[in-house]
Amino acid sequence: MKKNIFLYLFVFVSLILLYSLVNGNKIQNANAVHISKLEGEVKSLKDSVQKGQLRLLDMQYFSLENNDDALAYYDHLNLKSPTRYIEDKLLETNERRGDNPLIPYEGMESDFKINKIKVMNHKWIVADFSDGQFWGDLIIKYELKDDLSVDFTLLDHLLYTRSN
Repeated sequence: MKKNIFLYLFVFVSLILLYSLVNGNKIQNANAVHISKLEGEVKSLKDSVQKGQLRLLDMQYFSLENNDDALAYYDHLNLKSPTRYIEDKLLETNERRGDNPLIPYEGMESDFKINKIKVMNHKWIVADFSDGQFWGDLIIKYELKDDLSVDFTLLDHLLYTRSN
């Protein structure tokens, strides 16, 4: 009888070990598949980040902040950020009551105001304007003088037509 108990115990332990081995192997294979899938996603995300960084560098090409030759024109003014200073001066033109004086259109829904500004170099600005429903773009020539005043001259403008 004692012999049978050891035999049953041996068979029972063998079955448990066999079950553990098979189950562990399945878990290990599932984890390996999951890890390889995650490694593929990481590679894809790294490629996406790299493409995004290249695109950002491409977009920053026409920017006063990244143009050392254009920034050299303002070295003597000791401005911390000439781009920010010029943008602030341009946005001050929005503070007047009514339409912005640089925008050659009358607002239809409300007053036309400048929204977004891109300082291209030491001479030109591209700006976006809107009245809430209609919008357009401006090309502005500017001159930052030694007394830190800024003169803006409208070079060209565009009002987008609405198509329903």
